Amino acid sequence: MSPFSEKLRGHTFKKTSPVLTGYFFLGIGFGILLKQIGYGLFECFLMSVLIYSGSMQYAAIGLLSAHVSMASAFLTTLMVNARYLFYSLSLVERYRNTGKRKPYLIHSIVDEAYALICENDCPPGVEKEDYWLAVSLYDHLYWIFSTMLGVLLGSLISFEIKGIDFVMTALFVTIFTDQWMKAEDHLPALSGLIIPVLFLIVLGRDRFLVPAMLVLSVFCAFYRKGDTK
Repeated sequence: MSPFSEKLRGHTFKKTSPVLTGYFFLGIGFGILLKQIGYGLFECFLMSVLIYSGSMQYAAIGLLSAHVSMASAFLTTLMVNARYLFYSLSLVERYRNTGKRKPYLIHSIVDEAYALICENDCPPGVEKEDYWLAVSLYDHLYWIFSTMLGVLLGSLISFEIKGIDFVMTALFVTIFTDQWMKAEDHLPALSGLIIPVLFLIVLGRDRFLVPAMLVLSVFCAFYRKGDTK
């Protein structure tokens, strides 16, 4: 069966349609903000294709506006996207034999695609690797389209848009709630809440993120290792 047969396309669109709805508003918000600081469709397209991280692209708005150094941009990217380290740990075995699909599957690990791939609701008669690829690609195309649409709309908007980036927070809360309701083991999720809060209290807002992510990485690595024994 073709990797993008009509059966797979229909099933994938049905599964990813909630992502399309969320990305539509998230992407438009990003595109509007990017346009407001003087960038256009070409820059938006490159960011959405190559970076493909909603939270980091929103953070990049502030970095670009402040003209920060490359070192600061690198450290910020590492901290903002640290959660993908945890996603990758759980996908090592699943992606081991994905062949030519692997580079793109790795590049396109984002919150929404990860949630759907872990659910693994592959239609009968379709290779699971093709389904994972389709989910990843559809989500990515939704994001590219929405961000570029936002840039176009941004050229028409002249009113105050402060607070529009809160949509990212709302999306993360929604994803966390959905995963919590579906998961039987809540310890990893609880650790993801408790450990950062403890470091925030002890180290403060400006210093807590990197140590908290390191401790979480170690915890999840050992927790996963113990769970597979």
